[in-house]
Amino acid sequence: MVNVFRILGLAGLGYGLMTGLIFLTQDRLFYLPSSNVTSTPERIGLDYEDVELVSGDGVRLHGWFLPGPEGDSPVLLFLHGNAGNIGHRLHSLQQFHELGLAVLIIDYRGYGRSAGRPDEAGTYADARAAWQYLTEERSIPAEAIVVFGRSLGAAVAAELATGVEPAAVILESAFTSAADLGARHYPWLPVRALLRHEYDTLGRIDAITAPILFAHSPQDEIVPFEQAERLHAAAGDARLLEMQGGHNDAFLATGEAYSDGLRDFLLDAGLSLPEP
Repeated sequence: MVNVFRILGLAGLGYGLMTGLIFLTQDRLFYLPSSNVTSTPERIGLDYEDVELVSGDGVRLHGWFLPGPEGDSPVLLFLHGNAGNIGHRLHSLQQFHELGLAVLIIDYRGYGRSAGRPDEAGTYADARAAWQYLTEERSIPAEAIVVFGRSLGAAVAAELATGVEPAAVILESAFTSAADLGARHYPWLPVRALLRHEYDTLGRIDAITAPILFAHSPQDEIVPFEQAERLHAAAGDARLLEMQGGHNDAFLATGEAYSDGLRDFLLDAGLSLPEP
């Protein structure tokens, strides 16, 4: 019995050390930035401007502004996921351009050429800085702006949309909360006690007054489709666009149905888009 207790004690010690390490290093698991921006929209034949923003807490941010195909094109504010940087989003930039949208895409602090280190409050501040840039520096009316977030960016977009009134909000591959997602992937860990990041998308849905489209794939291997269904149910008359493919390629794998779904939603939200 002594050996059994010793083994159990060592196992408990190992588990405690492991959970402590995860608590201390969780930012490295949550945020996966790349500082090397190797591609620009020029690679796919799109005009763009380098944009430098300063967040409310003084962090310098980098992004791109891509004009639309028409001078008065609606503008999509693109908030990307937790990995890479804006240079990894060229396929999406092409899709949005073909829809007839101008795009502002930014890198959160710590990503790409943006300064600082990412955290939850910081990503929210970065999104607000991007909104202010569009509405104040470019004098774009709120009713001409679409807030778009993918994966982690969907949580950031939801937070932004609780305090502003865009024409529409698109939340793609969104999770209900960081704790819900972590508990699913690490059921053997006390995730809810360990996490310092909430990213409570579900808790913010009621406060969004703009039309909402959720886009999600039932084959998503990272964020279960059930979480999209919960978000959709909480949002009342929001739309749910079912995509095909995995978490990182559904917007490509879904093909024309993806673009058509976004187009129909934006037209119904009152935005003017060119004929396909």
